[in-house]
Amino acid sequence: MSDWKLERNALGRLVMIDAQGERHENVVPARAFPIAAPEENVSLLSQDGHELVWIERLADLPAELRGEIETELAAREFVPEIRALKRVSTFATPSTWTVETDRGETSFILRGEEDIRRLAENMLLIADSHGIEFLIRDLPSLDRHSRKLLDRFL
Repeated sequence: MSDWKLERNALGRLVMIDAQGERHENVVPARAFPIAAPEENVSLLSQDGHELVWIERLADLPAELRGEIETELAAREFVPEIRALKRVSTFATPSTWTVETDRGETSFILRGEEDIRRLAENMLLIADSHGIEFLIRDLPSLDRHSRKLLDRFL
């Protein structure tokens, strides 16, 4: 059982009450490894960026605390996962990509090949022209057409 608790203030922001009863307003959760280990190593940060609590595993928290933290993380983190590449406008950059993600179909502009970063052997992070990042979690699991299109940029 944790010796701290979370609640929301009138503006809907997280407030942490520590073991001594001190209230910490505008607490922000941050994952240490959001892609490689999203359920582990989460920190609760004060509004000035100081760590208040370190959480080894979200699963170890009571359901209510875990739910509040996961809700806040979901609101802050937006990294759609690409499931398929439908088409690209050109094999030169900038290029407009139409992709199927875990959140639906969308299009974005890839400015250059340098905006495709390899995170692990089979994992890529692609940044669009607006700075939104798209994740390809498992490159070999993409269909043949998607891999063929992607190979032209790697």
